[in-house]
Amino acid sequence: MDLSNLKPAKGSVHKSGKTVGRGQGSGKGGTATRGHKGAKSRSGYSKKIGFEGGQMPLQRRVPKFGFNNINRKEYRGINLDTLQELVDNGAVKQELNHDQMVELRLAHKNDLVKIMGRGELKAPLKVTAHKFTATAKAAIEAAGGEAIAL
Repeated sequence: MDLSNLKPAKGSVHKSGKTVGRGQGSGKGGTATRGHKGAKSRSGYSKKIGFEGGQMPLQRRVPKFGFNNINRKEYRGINLDTLQELVDNGAVKQELNHDQMVELRLAHKNDLVKIMGRGELKAPLKVTAHKFTATAKAAIEAAGGEAIAL
């Protein structure tokens, strides 16, 4: 073995894809498989999101209206009739807190929970939630329970 017949070990060289842009003799010179002219043939080209070739893009054609309040708080509403149903099924005994609501799949762990006043509650429950409507709070306390706001 001498310098004239040196070559890398078998499997150590991984040639990826086709070699382009190395002159006409390679068969892949000239335009280097990019076609002729235009933005896509240039170096540094990247398609902008929503670009439609100069035509007015859809997100600019569609009219805008309304207002999105970034400080809005979304609450997961749970009604009294749902709570009564849980008591009837034996899923809830004397108290109901946020962790139990997540366990019972009434809310997700990051949800803010608001107890609403639809239906009626007969069982004396100690309910812990982020908010209560006035009717829900009155109904819980009338049934002998307690409404605790977080």
